[in-house]
Amino acid sequence: MITLHGFAYSNYYNIVKHVLLHKGLTFEEDLQYGGTEAYVAISPVGKIPSMTTEDGGYISESSVCCDYLEDAYPDANPLYPVDPLARARVRQVMKVAELYLELPCRRTIPYEFTGSEVPDGLKREIREVAERGIKAMNAMCVFEPYVLGSEMTMADIYLRYVLKVVSVGSEKVGWDIIAQIDGLAEWRAMMADSDIARRIDADEEANGPGFFAHIKERFGL
Repeated sequence: MITLHGFAYSNYYNIVKHVLLHKGLTFEEDLQYGGTEAYVAISPVGKIPSMTTEDGGYISESSVCCDYLEDAYPDANPLYPVDPLARARVRQVMKVAELYLELPCRRTIPYEFTGSEVPDGLKREIREVAERGIKAMNAMCVFEPYVLGSEMTMADIYLRYVLKVVSVGSEKVGWDIIAQIDGLAEWRAMMADSDIARRIDADEEANGPGFFAHIKERFGL
């Protein structure tokens, strides 16, 4: 059986979990916060999530896990178009959302955990990168009703959970990034209105106390 290793408060964990649920695959969850030698044995750089495949192999990195699931189970509610160019455009949205929206906003997470103010210099750096991502997303995405048109793709799942961190970053820098992308707020509400999304959101909320207890213990907060 497929095993997903990680924790439900992680947006990257939830990307893979959403794909597994969307494709209707049987899997089990293994609560892991990382940071141990045992975990590095199944995730080479210790990142969340990682996954054990049905044949006992280990893989990590959310996008790699998602691509594996699509390749290994191509007939189970596919999330990539057949056309190579269309597939590349899905991956393009995923990459831009990660590099130019999520990663700069992730730099605010330590300040969120400690309740401290983000330095003005860092706010400017985040805005400079995010502005490039906003411009690209407005050029690439149509939200009719999904990110790239009438069919839901991997880009929809990826973007939904990327925005979890973008929301935190927006609040910490005092700039609503989501409002700068045309149609994104409406799309986000639509994506939240599904049984899968509600299940994942509920599991995330339930894991919150355990995750923050782990953070406080690990970093002495």
